[in-house]
Amino acid sequence: MQVNVNGSDTTVSENTTVTQLLATLKLEPVRVAVEINENLVPRKTFEQTQIKDGDRIEIVTFVGGG
Repeated sequence: MQVNVNGSDTTVSENTTVTQLLATLKLEPVRVAVEINENLVPRKTFEQTQIKDGDRIEIVTFVGGG
């Protein structure tokens, strides 16, 4: 399947969940916010939320500092 992640076209397997995508990208689920097609995905649903062909995904990483 073809999806767009943060402006880049990306190929993912069918039935890929948000959790699996984050693992592939080596991102910790507790440190990111995810939107699919401009809809915020609640963190507690990452494991159940499947990515669909053509989805536009935005991932924002939280960075701590002071």
